[in-house]
Amino acid sequence: MKLKRITTPILIAAISLTANAQTSSSMKLSEAEITTKVDSLLKLMTLEEKVGQTVQYNGFWDVTGPAPNGANEAKKYDDLKNGRVGSMLSVRGVKEVRAVQKIAVEESRLGIPLIIGFDVIHGYKTLSPIPLAEAASWDLEAIKKSAQVAASEAAASGINWTFAPMVDISRDPRWGRVMEGGGEDPYLGSKIAVARVTGFQGEDLTDPLTIAACAKHFAGYGFAEAGREYNKAEFSAVTLHNVVLPPFKAAVEAGTRTLMNGFNEWNGLPVTANKYLLRDVLKDKWDFSGFVVSDWASIQEMITWGYAKDEKEAAIRAINAGTDMDMEGYVYNEALEELVENGTIDEEVLNDAVRRILSVKFELGLFEDPYRYCDEEREKTVIGSKENHEAVLDMAKKSIVLLKNEKNLLPLQKKNQHIAIIGPLVDDDNSPLGSWRLGSDDHTGVSFLEGMQAYKGNKISYEKGVSLISNDPQFTKELHVNTSDTTGFSKAIETAKTADVVVMVLGEHGFQTGEGRSRTVLELPGLQQELLEKVYEVNKNIVLVLNNGRPLLLNWAAENIPAIVEAWQLGTESGNAIAQVLYGDYNPSGKLPMTFPRSVGQIPIYYNKRNTGRPVDPAPGQEQVFWSKYIDEENSPLYSFGYGLSYTSFEYTNLKLNKDSFKTSGEIDVQVTLKNIGDVAGREVAQLYIHDKYASIIRPVKELKGFQLVDLKKGESKTIHFTLTDKELGFYDAEGNYKVESGEFSVFVGGSSEASLETTFTLED
Repeated sequence: MKLKRITTPILIAAISLTANAQTSSSMKLSEAEITTKVDSLLKLMTLEEKVGQTVQYNGFWDVTGPAPNGANEAKKYDDLKNGRVGSMLSVRGVKEVRAVQKIAVEESRLGIPLIIGFDVIHGYKTLSPIPLAEAASWDLEAIKKSAQVAASEAAASGINWTFAPMVDISRDPRWGRVMEGGGEDPYLGSKIAVARVTGFQGEDLTDPLTIAACAKHFAGYGFAEAGREYNKAEFSAVTLHNVVLPPFKAAVEAGTRTLMNGFNEWNGLPVTANKYLLRDVLKDKWDFSGFVVSDWASIQEMITWGYAKDEKEAAIRAINAGTDMDMEGYVYNEALEELVENGTIDEEVLNDAVRRILSVKFELGLFEDPYRYCDEEREKTVIGSKENHEAVLDMAKKSIVLLKNEKNLLPLQKKNQHIAIIGPLVDDDNSPLGSWRLGSDDHTGVSFLEGMQAYKGNKISYEKGVSLISNDPQFTKELHVNTSDTTGFSKAIETAKTADVVVMVLGEHGFQTGEGRSRTVLELPGLQQELLEKVYEVNKNIVLVLNNGRPLLLNWAAENIPAIVEAWQLGTESGNAIAQVLYGDYNPSGKLPMTFPRSVGQIPIYYNKRNTGRPVDPAPGQEQVFWSKYIDEENSPLYSFGYGLSYTSFEYTNLKLNKDSFKTSGEIDVQVTLKNIGDVAGREVAQLYIHDKYASIIRPVKELKGFQLVDLKKGESKTIHFTLTDKELGFYDAEGNYKVESGEFSVFVGGSSEASLETTFTLED
C-alpha cells in the first residue's frame, strides 16, 4: 500500500516545515529540543525512509532541466522523490540546489530536506592558499578567517556541508594529499583543525553563511604506505593515539558536526568498519554526537579489500561499526532495509545513524527553512567580494616561507633594476589555484607576472624558458610532463645575461598534487632543474620562487641559489602576494609545517622522532660505524620543521622558568626574551618544544607544545611567556589512556625545531 504524504500537525510540529519558506532569521534550537523533534520524526518514518537518510548520491543530472532518462539516473531521481536519499554532493549554485531540494521537500512523503555536501577545501570561488601553505603561516586567526570566507561563498551558493578540514598528519611528501592538510605535527595540526572547524561553522550553524565541517580521514590515511594513494597504512597503537588522533579529538571538541573515514585500514580492519575507532573511541570515549560519512564508495570497496564477500556483509560491518552515511556506495540503499527486517541488523543501530543525521539537519536550520541557503541575491553579493579577496591575499602573504637569502638579494629594489622573470609558471593563472578547487573557475588566479607588473619602477623581461606540461590538465586527467622540448632555453639564457636579478618561478603544476597525485621523484618536474642550472651559469643573482604543493628536493638550489622563496600554490591572489613579499611590502614570516628531505631515501622524515639505543645524533666522540645513519646521505633534513627566515633577524636569550620543579596538576611558566636585531620590523613565530627524558614508553626527542606570533620593531625586545601543564606534558599509552608521569623534562625555545636554547625542570608526583 502506498503511503500518503503526511501533513498532520504532528509532522509539522516535528519538522517546522513550509514548502515555500523563505530564508529568515532563525532561533537556535537547544539539544533537548532537537532530540524531541528527531524522536517525533523517527516515529513517523518507515524503514525505507530511515534507510534513505543514510544514502548520499552524487549530483547526477541537470536538476533545472527535464527528469533523467538513463536507467541509473532515473532510479536516483525516483529515490529522491520518494524519500530514499538523505544527502547529495556536488550539486552547487542556488538554482540547482533549490531545484533538487524542492524535489525532496515537496514531492517526498515526509518532505525531509537534503543536506548538500561539497569539497570546499581551500575556498569556493575565491581561493585561499592550499591548506599546507596556510599551515605555514602558523596564524590561527588568519586560517580561521580563510575558512569563514570559504564557508560564506559555499553557503551563498546553496551548499551547507563541506568535506573539510582534512586533519590527517603525514610524514611523507610523496603522498599528494599532504597539500590538503596541516603537515607533520599533531600539536600544530590540532590547533589548525580547531581554527578551520570554527571558521567553517561559526557560532551558530543556523547562520546561512556557515556550513557544517567534516574532519577527515578517520583515521590514519596520512600514513599511506610508500606515500601511495589508496594504499594500506601501518602504524602502532602508540602512534595512533599520540600522532594520528589528536587533531580529530581537537576537531570533535571544537564541535565538528561530521567526520569522514578513509580508504585505508588500521590494525587489519578497513577504517570504514573499524568499530574500535568509530564506536569505542569516537562515539563512546569522545562522546561525538554528529554523524560519520564514508569516503566515496569505501563501504562497497570492502569487498575488494577481501573483508566483505558482498554488499550485504559490507553493510552489516560498516553500520555496526559506526559509519552512518554511505557516500556513493550503493550499499546501504540496496541492503540495509532487508537486513533490518530479517533481524540481522538491530533497527536501533539504524535509528542511531538516522538520529545523528537528522540532528545535524535541525542544527543547520534546514527543517525550519529548507531553502535558507538558496538566496540568489546573497549569492551575487557574497561570492567574489572585495572583502574576500582582501582576506585571501592576507592569508597568501602569511603563508610564504623564506628559505634562503644570501647577500640580502631580497627584498628587490623598486627602481632602476632590470629583472628577468623566467620559468614555466611565471604567467600561469591556473596552476597557482592548486588542486581541490572544484567550485572555482579555471584561469582566475593572479599570475606571478601580473603581480610583478603592478610595480612600475623596474624594467621587467619575461621568458618562459620551458614548458612544464604538454597538455591542458584537468582534475581527472593524467599530466604529460615535458621532458624533451628545450627550444625556449636560449631566449631565457640571453635574457638572464643582461639582468641585474633573475627571478625564476619553478615548481609543480597545481594538478600534480592532491588526491591521486603521489610521486616517487620529488625533484623539480620535467626540465626545470636543467633550465635553472643553465641560467645560473650566466647570472648567479637568482631568486628562486617555488610554486608547489609538497616538500621538494632542493639540494642543488640550496647549495647554489642565493635566495629561495617557498611560495606554494597560493590561490586567487597568488601573484600579488608573492610580488609584495619580493619587493618588501610584506616581510615574510612563514615557517615550514613539514620537513624538507635531502633524499627520497630519508622518507618518512620528521622532527619528532623517537630515540633508539643507537640514535641518529650520537654524542660527540661516540660516533662509530654501527649507529643509525646512511652511508650515502646525512641524517639531517635539508630544511627542518618550523624553519623560516625573515628580512630581519631575531635573537633568543634569557630562557627562564619560574620554578625548577612542580607537581602534576600544577603549571610552570616559561619565559624567554626575543629581540629584533635586524634592520626592519618583522614577525617571528617563537616555538617551544619539550622532551620527556624518561617515561614508561619511549618519547620523541622533541615535541612542539607551544608557539606565539610576535611582532617586533627594529631593535625592539619582548619577554614572552609560555605555560606548561599536564595537558602539554602527558601522553597516551597503547590503550589510549592519557598519562602524566613524574620525571625530568627538557624545554627548548627558538625559531624552529632546531631550537637549542635549553633548560630543564622536574615534574613530581
